[in-house]
Amino acid sequence: MSEALPRQPDGLPSFAELLERRDAPTPSTWGLFGADDEAGALNVLGPAEVLRGVGCVQRGAVFSLDHPIGAFDSPHRPRATHTVLDLGRGWRDDYLDGFYLQATSQIDGLRHVSHHEHGFYNGADADRLVAGDPTLGVNRWADRGIVGRGVLVDVARHREHQGRPLDHLAGEPISVAMLDETIAAQGTALEPGDLLLVRTDYEAHRRAHPGRRGHAGLEQSMEMLAWLWDHRVPLVAADNVALECVPPVASSPFLRPDAVDSNDALMHAHLIALFGMVVGELWDLEALAADCAADGRYECLLVVKPLNLVGGVGSPPNATAVK
Repeated sequence: MSEALPRQPDGLPSFAELLERRDAPTPSTWGLFGADDEAGALNVLGPAEVLRGVGCVQRGAVFSLDHPIGAFDSPHRPRATHTVLDLGRGWRDDYLDGFYLQATSQIDGLRHVSHHEHGFYNGADADRLVAGDPTLGVNRWADRGIVGRGVLVDVARHREHQGRPLDHLAGEPISVAMLDETIAAQGTALEPGDLLLVRTDYEAHRRAHPGRRGHAGLEQSMEMLAWLWDHRVPLVAADNVALECVPPVASSPFLRPDAVDSNDALMHAHLIALFGMVVGELWDLEALAADCAADGRYECLLVVKPLNLVGGVGSPPNATAVK
């Protein structure tokens, strides 16, 4: 990183300053944590952030944020087949066949998507992103673990209280203003290094409209990118399919010049390949959200432990919230 680049109190540039970089793709965090970094935005999680999360535990209430394996089915990620083996004399074993690691609650690893112009996070060599090679694999996150203060932003409940439920059928975008409004209404303060959970009540939409593609989610905008980076969010997860709204907004600044479908207007490549953020999708936030609404506390200790799969592209989050 250029020494001429202005620094913020944590030693990292603001989003506006990222746009001024001349030594790396803009806006990106490449090189900020070292030329060979593979942890991405998780670098903002240190002991102080972990201890802030631990400080959220008051009652010992535990919430799993994972849907079951096989809870979802799609043409390109069919359900895995579970086989239980009777080994005799009271012993059993089992295995999964056709297990897509992003077929249920998931996190996207840094191998999941590249930027169409700049490539994979931190300029990683695409030829190394194969099975068995640890480069940018979810094993990097499994090795260090993801632990910190989780903050639930229950946009769905806030909008319901206003009498304006999120419109999943229209793929309603959740703007920065809507996030800020919800956080303020909850009486929550988002601090640097917090792990962000966004509830859209996608599960109710999915049950009411099975097979319908599209849902509410984060708006594709430079303002959203700036908000996430300037809040130093290392992980952002939602209960919907893509975190972002689907279909993307018509004004998406991320539309690829060689676009062939709506996926080419998503913000994923910027979040993952340029920022190195952990992106979570299809998380089960219902029980946690109900508890937060009941006690008025929208914070928790959040522990995420990806599979230690060398070269993994994605993983179930194995996420647990403790209050």
